[in-house]
Amino acid sequence: MPARTKHAFPRPKPWTEVATHLVDVAMGRKPADLVVRNGRWVNVHSGEVIAATDIAIAAGRFAYCGPDARHAIGEGTKVVDAGGRYLVPGLCDGHMHVESGMVTVTEFCRAVIPHGTTSMFVDPHEIANVLGLDGVRLMHDEALAMPVNVHVEVPSCVPSAAGLENAGAQLTADDVAEAMNWENIIGLGEVMNFPGVAANDPLMVAEIAATVKAGRTVGGHYASRDLGLPFHGYVAGGPEDDHEGTSVEDAVARVRQGMKAMLRLGSAWYDVASQIKAVTEKGLDPRNFILCTDDSHSGTLVHDGHMDRVVRHAIAQGLKPVTAIQMATLNTAQHFRLEREIGSIAPGRLADFLIVSDLAALAIDEVFARGVRLAKGGRLEVDIPPYDYPARAKRTVKLGRMLKAADFDIVAPEGANEARVRVIGVIENQAPTRALEADLAVADGLVEMDRENDVCQIALVERHRGTGGVVNGFVSGFGYTRDCALASTVAHDSHHMIVVGTNKRDMALAANRLGEVGGGVVLFSQGREIALVEMPIAGLMSDERAEIVAQKAAKLTAAMREMGCTLNNAYMQHSLLALVVIPELRISDIGIVDVTRFEKVDLFL
Repeated sequence: MPARTKHAFPRPKPWTEVATHLVDVAMGRKPADLVVRNGRWVNVHSGEVIAATDIAIAAGRFAYCGPDARHAIGEGTKVVDAGGRYLVPGLCDGHMHVESGMVTVTEFCRAVIPHGTTSMFVDPHEIANVLGLDGVRLMHDEALAMPVNVHVEVPSCVPSAAGLENAGAQLTADDVAEAMNWENIIGLGEVMNFPGVAANDPLMVAEIAATVKAGRTVGGHYASRDLGLPFHGYVAGGPEDDHEGTSVEDAVARVRQGMKAMLRLGSAWYDVASQIKAVTEKGLDPRNFILCTDDSHSGTLVHDGHMDRVVRHAIAQGLKPVTAIQMATLNTAQHFRLEREIGSIAPGRLADFLIVSDLAALAIDEVFARGVRLAKGGRLEVDIPPYDYPARAKRTVKLGRMLKAADFDIVAPEGANEARVRVIGVIENQAPTRALEADLAVADGLVEMDRENDVCQIALVERHRGTGGVVNGFVSGFGYTRDCALASTVAHDSHHMIVVGTNKRDMALAANRLGEVGGGVVLFSQGREIALVEMPIAGLMSDERAEIVAQKAAKLTAAMREMGCTLNNAYMQHSLLALVVIPELRISDIGIVDVTRFEKVDLFL
């Protein structure tokens, strides 16, 4: 495992080491480091907004929250006048994947801190599928060096569905048990093998048991519409939350079973509006709901926001501002057993807070973490040094050979003039797909695409072991109208290479280009490279600044639109087409997979 990284930002001391000092500051016997005066205290414990409040901070923690903190002001105390603005706890993202931002933990933090995110709970199962436990440790150590709280979960399913795909690495129950002893591990990442949990799969049982024994939280992922016995078996198996719900019925079912319903608004997942009705219309207790993002790419982070975007959206659905903020602060902290550390403005907690001028609009003026101002007016005020990923984390794209257009030929059944095939159907703004069927023409023994009816080709190219393997199929929903191909080494969760195209020559060119640059996403059209985002770290993350990555991603999005694609955040939809744990139909390195039955099926019907 890599050696411990020297931290650019000191870790906060445990409360036990500074408690007596906090008492002295609260009593006026010692001066505070920082006092913020005349604020409106958004108290997520009581659900109130308390006017004319002062807060005193020492050793990176809140020492006093009350009507007058003048007794804590000394010669060296910095004093900030809030001017009647709101004091809001720093926002928490209860479930997310850094790799989906196309950037490292460092760059992700640089992008989201100005938006008020001061705590993140990250599941690095993307890098784990490429680099195994070593990749998890690399991200774990990078997270420790951040000026905000980046807690790491141990990935539970690497590969996500054994037998249905072959990833670049594998994690065992012993790996999970070992990682539970690391300093910054907060729990077990989303348990995606929901049939395995319901069937008492020994690996799932062992991983969940190791997590519970360590006193950590077990993350859930129940991506089935079946709320019958398989769901009940899954809940009995130990997962404590779930972010895969898409309907109000999903949210209600999870909360009634003692789970936390995580409602996500990512770059391409819009699941808050439908599920929040469980609170706004059905009156369920909002304490059991958590807001999260799951997957946000760099363009969303830089231009639209992060958890602030989710909170604003929840408020727009009819939630009271304080309730929405509770779902992004205290509820999250309590779920991960960190209520005494984060999630509220209260004595003893880390001094993570925002100064907000408009609560309903969540207009964030200033962002503080551990008592230090990190951002003002939407701009980062501190330098966060880049994390140096070692050479073994790069050049992970191994194609084994140069691909040709013929590698994407789909041979029809012998003697057929037409072929009935399975087609992966993309659903806009949702992770699930539809299992569609289409009758396609056959010419010279090869099945043709049907661009007029939006049926183009999809291929999965093996990229971990250099086998040269290519699995071909069909996909619908992208709307491409021109000759083009989009290739990506971000291909949840096994992260081979997905190529979607209307032209086989462009498909080969795009795949080979990613082999040259070490991974990323590229768009070719009529033999020319139109847009490229290089991601050399595990083929998943860029080593450039978030702003630069966002610019390249924006160029990619614009180029996809020029090709006829009108989907919201189509790249995110593209990257999930190999996710063999979310229904209905997917592609993997073993073939076409029916996720409703968890089995490989033939392309031809």
